[in-house]
Amino acid sequence: MAMGFITKVKRFFAQADLILLALCCAAALFGILLIASATNYTGSLRYVIVQSIALVLGVALYAFFTFVDVEEASEKWKWIFAFNVVFILLLLSPLGVDPVQSGGNRAWLSIPGFPMDIQPSEIVKVTFTILLAKQLAYYQEHELSSIRSVAFYSGHFLFMVCLLYAISSDAGSCLVYVAIFVCMTFAAGVKLRWFVLGGAGVTGAFLLAWFQGWIPSYMQQRIEVILDHSLYPMGAGWHQGRSIIAFGSGGWFGQGLFHGTQTQSDSSSLPARHTDFIFSVAGEELGYIGCIAIIVLLVAIILRCLVVARQAKTPMGALICVGFAAMLGFQMLENIGMCIFVMPVIGLTLPFFSYGGSSLLAVFAAMGIVSGVKMRSLPEWLRD
Repeated sequence: MAMGFITKVKRFFAQADLILLALCCAAALFGILLIASATNYTGSLRYVIVQSIALVLGVALYAFFTFVDVEEASEKWKWIFAFNVVFILLLLSPLGVDPVQSGGNRAWLSIPGFPMDIQPSEIVKVTFTILLAKQLAYYQEHELSSIRSVAFYSGHFLFMVCLLYAISSDAGSCLVYVAIFVCMTFAAGVKLRWFVLGGAGVTGAFLLAWFQGWIPSYMQQRIEVILDHSLYPMGAGWHQGRSIIAFGSGGWFGQGLFHGTQTQSDSSSLPARHTDFIFSVAGEELGYIGCIAIIVLLVAIILRCLVVARQAKTPMGALICVGFAAMLGFQMLENIGMCIFVMPVIGLTLPFFSYGGSSLLAVFAAMGIVSGVKMRSLPEWLRD
């Protein structure tokens, strides 16, 4: 048994994507350093400890999923789909955290004895990407752009998004699923006319909902304040107003780690600094140089996913990598955009950097799957 484990370890270091793993670990360690500074004012190391535990577990998941053949596992797609649905429905069970305690969304599960809350949407987006890749790879051989085919994979997507939003009211997570779906269907080769029709339909539905007053007022305000920063300075614009001040005071090289004026003050000076606005902490304490380093790391991880996608042995493997690249890319653009006041606040974390055990575990599992796609794209004489 010991020899089998040693063989697995040797195989991992010989065939896994160690470049991707190194980039992920570098980003996560950088994030833990920022979290330590962002939560220093609390006098507690709890956040750092939880995130460090999540990192260790994340590396283990990376190694585990490198050896999992997700294409073979996806043959049990009915069970995976059932898992996705049940996991989201658990939010309605006694394990679901009261929305009042979690910022207004029913998006978290609290398991007694477990050191961190779990966000089902983070976990399910990984399995959702796998199932969608399987569907698209199948329909690539059976009229991908026919009405029947589009109805099937679009129906799967719409069902999951509607279910998630109906239960959790987490619009931010739903938009991540939208980004994954759009990028994967485009990469699969769906005809452009479907994107035009879909875009027109979404735009029309949004405008109708806006002018009919069907969109919650707080969401409307978050959009309005992007167009006019002077609106709601003590309400919808408060977080981003404080964020801009943090960036402005940081300059090129920042005020120094653990020395940021707002970062080291009480919680009201820069809200959600260890989660949604961790990029603002980097801007204040490490300056533009620190922010550029974060962007370079994330872009390198995304590009690595796309490189593996190009080298993938099967269409499904390539689509999975594209889906995960889209997931990271959208979250990066939206999170940074809301920190610099050009995108509305929708409660999305910065992958690898923001505090959040579920988020970190999900992205490491996703990257482990990418590593597995890369490993299975090697010639057989290198894999055996």
